[in-house]
Amino acid sequence: MNSEHRTGRSGGTGPAVRGARERARGEITAAIKVEARRQLAADGAAKLSLRAVARELGMVSSALYRYFPSRDELLTALIVDAYDSVGAAAEKAARADGDPLTRWVAVCVAVRAWALGHPHEYALIYGSPVPGYAAPQTTVAPASRVGLALVGIARDAHLGPGTAPPGLPEEMRPEAGRMAADLAPGLPPELVASLVAAWSQLFGLISFEVFGQFHRIVEDRDAFFAHAAARIGREAGIAPSAESRG
Repeated sequence: MNSEHRTGRSGGTGPAVRGARERARGEITAAIKVEARRQLAADGAAKLSLRAVARELGMVSSALYRYFPSRDELLTALIVDAYDSVGAAAEKAARADGDPLTRWVAVCVAVRAWALGHPHEYALIYGSPVPGYAAPQTTVAPASRVGLALVGIARDAHLGPGTAPPGLPEEMRPEAGRMAADLAPGLPPELVASLVAAWSQLFGLISFEVFGQFHRIVEDRDAFFAHAAARIGREAGIAPSAESRG
């Protein structure tokens, strides 16, 4: 029996062994994230502790460090997962049938539904910054997914039925031009400026609900949100089609 065959049988580097190790690593990584999310819900991101996660999973800290060398790396993984999750929901909604305003509202509704279903993850990515944590560059692309879904709808409207964003004062034009070049090349600066404002209004609206600011103020929150999201879209310049107006 040659040495190569013996190595394959012993499982040192064979594909089956590597696959099993990767599956095991994936399962342990997932378990670490599940426990970390439980701690987020119980104690908040600022108190997330690798030692506490390891203890709850019955691991020694040194073993957990092989998966996440620091608390910040674990936080980053949770943040990326959260942004990707809400981003996927927004992108799916953006593919819905209908005119641009209908699709805009669908995206807003999908983001709100995700936020209400994942309040602690929403707080992690859209709430107060975690003390001592600085998000790395790897979070930028996932964090952009919701905004890009809305920009895509605005681009379709601009190229199709048209848009009607509010005008800009002269002192705002340089900044609007910069934002357009950076965020949505090819779209008019006044439209991009209104989209940035609409994006912030959307998350302000969702945050008020997630963090309890609508308690004893808004009763029918589904209807209120759909109305507000449509109004934000119209004010940004995403007008309904002639058919839906008629």
